[in-house]
Amino acid sequence: MVTNFDSLFDLMDAFKDEQACVDHLRAIRWRDGEFCPHCGGNKIYHFSDRKTFKCGECRARFSIKVGTIFADTKLPLRKWFMAIWMITNHPKGIASTTLAKDLKITQKSAWFVLHRLRHAARTNSFNAPLKGQVESDTTYIGGKEKNKHGDKRVAGSQGGAGKEVLLGMVETGGELRIVHADNRKTGTTQDIILPNVERGSVLVTDEGGEFKGLEGDYVRVTVNHRKGEYVRDGFHSNTTESVWALLKRQIVGIHHWVSPKHLQRYADEMAWRFNRRDLKVTPRMNDLFACVEGRLTYKALIA
Repeated sequence: MVTNFDSLFDLMDAFKDEQACVDHLRAIRWRDGEFCPHCGGNKIYHFSDRKTFKCGECRARFSIKVGTIFADTKLPLRKWFMAIWMITNHPKGIASTTLAKDLKITQKSAWFVLHRLRHAARTNSFNAPLKGQVESDTTYIGGKEKNKHGDKRVAGSQGGAGKEVLLGMVETGGELRIVHADNRKTGTTQDIILPNVERGSVLVTDEGGEFKGLEGDYVRVTVNHRKGEYVRDGFHSNTTESVWALLKRQIVGIHHWVSPKHLQRYADEMAWRFNRRDLKVTPRMNDLFACVEGRLTYKALIA
């Protein structure tokens, strides 16, 4: 397995052909032992072409891409590897129009490639709850009303009407999670925070009403932003504030617009990079390769 590609040039130098990419993907996907993507069997026969395999139990023939985000792709893996390098190493991601130009593919194909990579970067629901000191905050996505045409403005939007709500949770020195919420109601917030944050933790929030009622489950510390307070007894929610700033720069500066339908995917992409910001280039890329299980079809994406 290739162990070092700190730049896009190094990446292409390391993976000179399709077989090198297949070998790298196989080394990571089967790092704990070979298995069949159809039945899970571990008796695998190798063919001389080094690209296809056969299960000794269900007798199915398959490639290393079957059962992953690369399934049925017509693009060479080298182009996928370049896309992975760019989405994992550019702090604000990459636009599908830019990727299309860089890889010499259509914008539609680039859009589908990026969404399959976001599918790999999604937050798994079985992750352990956050604990210790946890910051939580909400933000609106949808643009400022003053920047819209008069017939597009939503009355009462100062309170978030017509906008999408994101709820962020970040453990001090630990993981960030972002959830696209239906609204900012107290019940909705509790339904998200309770399974994601271990009871008894210190929960640092602003004075928002959506966090009321959590005092019985957490040691809640409130920072009053309306009064210009940003730190209270050493506690703050500045990390979540910086997360929103980074996410909005990604949406406004790179993508320009994100549909509510796919907003969670873009948030997952940003959170994935944030949680691996201390990793070097190669380990961060390989970490995404380790998450490629699970196919995403175009039909399911646009349904």
